[in-house]
Amino acid sequence: MISLIEAGLRIIDKIIPDPEAKAEATRKLLEIQQAGELAEVEAAMNVVVAEAKSEHALTSQWRPITMLVFTAIVANNYIIAPYLAAMFGWNVMLEMPEQLWNLLSIGIGGYIVGRSSEKAIKNWKGM
Repeated sequence: MISLIEAGLRIIDKIIPDPEAKAEATRKLLEIQQAGELAEVEAAMNVVVAEAKSEHALTSQWRPITMLVFTAIVANNYIIAPYLAAMFGWNVMLEMPEQLWNLLSIGIGGYIVGRSSEKAIKNWKGM
């Protein structure tokens, strides 16, 4: 599997035609790598990819199922509940603690990074 830094360098090489801008983007990417920020993202990506490839249904589907539950809560609170309150006076808001919002953003971020990276890697191998 190609590393995240290698994929980033290839993307920079393909999408930035100006040599000076390309050198600057490459330098910034390498600075980020040295700071250790990419290692954390790459580790999270590898976990998501491994989960998605798992043969066990619960292991491969827990993240999407969790995101669907969170989406249902958000839809209830900001779409369904206001209409029910306006039409019938019912208040069916589900409380969303801050930790749940944090988990939602981490989950969505990890899922998006993992799935995007997995697709990018497949595309790079095909080129």
